[in-house]
Amino acid sequence: MKLSIERQESYSRGQLLLRTFFGAIYIALPHVFILYFIMIASAFLNFLTFWVIMFTGKHPRSWWDFQMNFQRWNLRLNASLLNLRDEYPPFGMSAQMPGVTLEAEYPESNSRGSVLLRTLFGFFYVLLPHAFILMFRGIACYFIIFIAFWAVLFTGKYPEGMFKFVVDTIRWSTRVNFFMMYMNDEYPPFSGAENP
Repeated sequence: MKLSIERQESYSRGQLLLRTFFGAIYIALPHVFILYFIMIASAFLNFLTFWVIMFTGKHPRSWWDFQMNFQRWNLRLNASLLNLRDEYPPFGMSAQMPGVTLEAEYPESNSRGSVLLRTLFGFFYVLLPHAFILMFRGIACYFIIFIAFWAVLFTGKYPEGMFKFVVDTIRWSTRVNFFMMYMNDEYPPFSGAENP
């Protein structure tokens, strides 16, 4: 999986203030309303995918593409709401946003044993350890985003180290989602680095 969000050379202070004070209304509300229904469809497909993989050993390509596009839409929304990009996140499953990419290879086959193990015990050996660490990283991210807000407001630049930490946290979380959604069989590393 390759997830990248490009850091802009300079950020718009006006866009920053607009997103911070009104982003919940004009960005989050319309996107989350639509994504709520897509999330329901995604959960239903994930349930069906388990059975299809158990019988055929393959994740249906069109379902995998749907889940991939759902993850891309989430990424675009987060990039905007977390002030990582100035652009308004476009609507649509196949839309693209400059500087925001999420790519992964479609697996030709899936391990039935791994899928069964994830379904029965994934909470204990995947979600619990990763969520525990990601919870603290998430808290740290909100402090970083708060500090970065002031940095962008006064300098027009997002501090590089802070930007990297937030993107790495998003990447780590997305890897866990991919694994639990049967989109690949590779256990997610305990890292948000591009190539751990």
